[in-house]
Amino acid sequence: MADTGADMNGAEAVVATLVAAGVDTCFTNPGTSEMHFVAALDKVPGLRPVLGLFEGVVTGAADGYARMTGKPAVTLLHLGPGLGNGLANLHNARRAHSPIVNIIGDHAIFHRQHDAPLASDIEGIAGTVSAWVRTSETIDQVARDARDAVTAACTCPGQIATLMLPADLAWTVGAAAAKPIAAPAPEMPGADTIDSMARILSSGGAGNILCLAGAGVNGRGLQAAGRIQAATGCKLMCPTFNARIERGAGRPLVEKIPYFADMAKASMQGASHLILAGAAAPVSFFGYPGEDSWLTPEDCAVDLLARFNEDITGALEALADAVDAPSEPDCSAKTFKPGLPRGELTPATIGASMGLLLPEGAIVSDEAITSGMALGPLTAGAPPHDWLEVTGGSIGQGLPVATGAAIACPGRKVISLEGDGSAMYTIQSLWTQARENLDVLTIIFANSTYSILNIEHVRVGAGAPGRNAQEMLSIGNPELDFVRMAEGMGVEAARADTAEAFHDLLAAAMKKRGPFLIEAKIEPIKFG
Repeated sequence: MADTGADMNGAEAVVATLVAAGVDTCFTNPGTSEMHFVAALDKVPGLRPVLGLFEGVVTGAADGYARMTGKPAVTLLHLGPGLGNGLANLHNARRAHSPIVNIIGDHAIFHRQHDAPLASDIEGIAGTVSAWVRTSETIDQVARDARDAVTAACTCPGQIATLMLPADLAWTVGAAAAKPIAAPAPEMPGADTIDSMARILSSGGAGNILCLAGAGVNGRGLQAAGRIQAATGCKLMCPTFNARIERGAGRPLVEKIPYFADMAKASMQGASHLILAGAAAPVSFFGYPGEDSWLTPEDCAVDLLARFNEDITGALEALADAVDAPSEPDCSAKTFKPGLPRGELTPATIGASMGLLLPEGAIVSDEAITSGMALGPLTAGAPPHDWLEVTGGSIGQGLPVATGAAIACPGRKVISLEGDGSAMYTIQSLWTQARENLDVLTIIFANSTYSILNIEHVRVGAGAPGRNAQEMLSIGNPELDFVRMAEGMGVEAARADTAEAFHDLLAAAMKKRGPFLIEAKIEPIKFG
């Protein structure tokens, strides 16, 4: 039974249960079957609604919110097609281990037999990205289901939970809010594991790599990793794409495993042990003709300190103590500051401007794709900041994640780095940023092509792109005008085509609050 008087309809009980469990934000794109949930947002206080004009904006924003708060937002989506529209960014969120609760409005139970046009296998769709899936079937079940969804989403290190709420249960009176249940605490690796990793690190020096992910690249976990490096001389590395990584001056520097397989192998050359702390052993993103998918050197042992769902922070702190690490990491090597950029506008000059102007506490949502490869070294010495990346490889994430991060952290400047092609997947995010007056600066790397696909066309053995292939990889005919698109959605915007013009625009944008967009006109990166 639920825990209070049963005087609410099902939708009101679900909202009250979510609020009681600490959920305070609802990213939504509703339809007919969700109208009683929409009405409940007026009747039950505590859940802030944020409208997205496309479901991919909704799910990506929930991901960005979760990455910055560590707790779930709820999404409200319309039946199977609405969930399907949001699936790509739920895929990224699953890879990021972001806690999210999806509420999917379903047809009324009595209506299912008629196979109405919007009927679909919602549980089947949800199962591709969700660790927990349930459909409420009775009015006294809905609040408990909502409570269990939050508990599932908060289970370490964070999961997606999807609850289907039939419309008739949403409008039926006789429900009550349910009290929250805490998620189980993550398990700590055993003492034998800690001792074994300590022996390896204490004897191997620079031949050891400590590969970090999740909590290992943030907060206490990152500080412990830096202490381990200072004591043992090991190399700190992390996956190519991370849900959230703390960077900047005064923080341990963690080297990213490069995207391209040959560069990734070279970065680990000579390693004797690869110790995993929340990370998986690296593999190439795709299979290529004649190339091995496994990137760890053949003579390098792979050792496990902590799985992704274990207490990564606790494991790293215990390991730091076991190797007699100093109380603070050595961050003295991170002193690089780029020079003032001049001349042609390129990803490198953009990175130099960011390295000089990025404010302390900034949050960077990075979906610059190929243009982003130059940014890491140029921003490593900037004031402390957070960097969010495309964990699942499905593009269209950057703008929504920036939107959710800005909702989560209203006092911090959010910078969204976007390729022009990927921006078009979820450009509607700009409208939400304008409506909510979010402090998001969007930088569009406008090179009028899917640059990464031009590279991959060659790498997979298809040869140089021919005429038809070039037409499928180019987005310059007609040319996209992001300044006009942004202004049409209520976001102030400007264009830069020189390093000096971009630097001036960036400096001005950093001083103002509210949404702003810079379209940076650059040439495609040439490889090979």
